[in-house]
Amino acid sequence: MSFTGKYELQSQENFESFMKAMGLPDEQIQKGKDIKSTSEIVQDGKKFKITVTTGSKVLHQEFTIGEECELEMLSGEKVKAIVHMEGNNRLIADLKGIKSITELDGDTITLTMKVGDITYKRVSKRI
Repeated sequence: MSFTGKYELQSQENFESFMKAMGLPDEQIQKGKDIKSTSEIVQDGKKFKITVTTGSKVLHQEFTIGEECELEMLSGEKVKAIVHMEGNNRLIADLKGIKSITELDGDTITLTMKVGDITYKRVSKRI
């Protein structure tokens, strides 16, 4: 199953509390909570290029499954991580204490991030 495609954010849970836990200022959280975002994923074997556009902010991530890479966190901080694939539809990474799981189910991608006891979930559909 290929992740390649363009996806639009449909819903999210615990956005504000998760972003507070990440250390984002309230003003930035309020601005970002209602903005629609789109994600474009290009998968070439084990290589991934992901572009997430939220309002005027564009975030680029590139990684190869099983190899160390540098990923940008939602706070803008860059961290080293290794992304693993479970089965052929699940990407898992540990980003400086934040567990990130991205799961593809048909035309739906669910991203779940957990920090401490706060779980942030965002669901996007292929467009």
